[in-house]
Amino acid sequence: MLAGAVAGVMEHCVMYPIDCVKTRMQSLQPEPAARYRNVLEALWRIARTEGVWRPMRGLNITATGAGPAHALYFACYEKLKKTLSDVIHAGGNSHMANGAAGCVATLLHDAAMNPAEVVKQRMQMYNSPYQRVMDCVRAVWRNEGAGAFYRSYTTQLTMNIPFQAIHFMTYEFLQEQLNPHRQYNPGSHVVSGACAGAVAAAATTPLDVCKTLLNTQESLALSSNISGHITGMANAFRTVYQVGGVTAYFRGVQARVIFQMPSTAIAWSVYEFFKYILTKRQEERWAGK
Repeated sequence: MLAGAVAGVMEHCVMYPIDCVKTRMQSLQPEPAARYRNVLEALWRIARTEGVWRPMRGLNITATGAGPAHALYFACYEKLKKTLSDVIHAGGNSHMANGAAGCVATLLHDAAMNPAEVVKQRMQMYNSPYQRVMDCVRAVWRNEGAGAFYRSYTTQLTMNIPFQAIHFMTYEFLQEQLNPHRQYNPGSHVVSGACAGAVAAAATTPLDVCKTLLNTQESLALSSNISGHITGMANAFRTVYQVGGVTAYFRGVQARVIFQMPSTAIAWSVYEFFKYILTKRQEERWAGK
């Protein structure tokens, strides 16, 4: 859990500016998202027109949520992976066990992370009225109720369950090829993590666009929605199509892949490093006894 918490905080903090760009590029508003031709141009434009620190707004709530969310995530994954592998494959590596463990771990991760994600994305949007995290929390609670913090939870799960299944299966498969003895090997962890993140991110981008819409409740989309609030994955899918057509489902795919490749590489390399250090110390302690 300690290794997972450190990995989660590092992953989100290092890649946060790119995450901000991804949220902007997924926006259904025609301006200024339409002016962003690529990730670097978007990042430069945001920093130049809105301030150097603007891409970092909301980082504190993300770091606060990422620690416990990733502690639960990795601890659950490791435990279930071992238990299911023993049942399915007599202790050997099982892709089915890896995928199933990743799916269950996602339930815990998203339950802890979803409120932070809502606040973070509202603060990342263009022309966001929120200067501080607590301003956003109070406004959402007062205007939309506590349920707003979990409005995108089912969509988040719908996206993250296949994402994490693909992610973990790809990572474990590449570890079999690059690091068959499963020793601490930083190079293999970085490469496997980056490739796993890229494959999973590209495959689940349409769901991520719908999740962003549910979290942000953009005014343009709301004006085309009779109910006043966009609720549920089906409603989000219809609204995205009404506003932007099929291509709208893939807005921000470049930023999402660019974000996820180093993000998952950082997460796995930091996680495996701390796990190695902690288990090595534990082994040395037992050897001393």
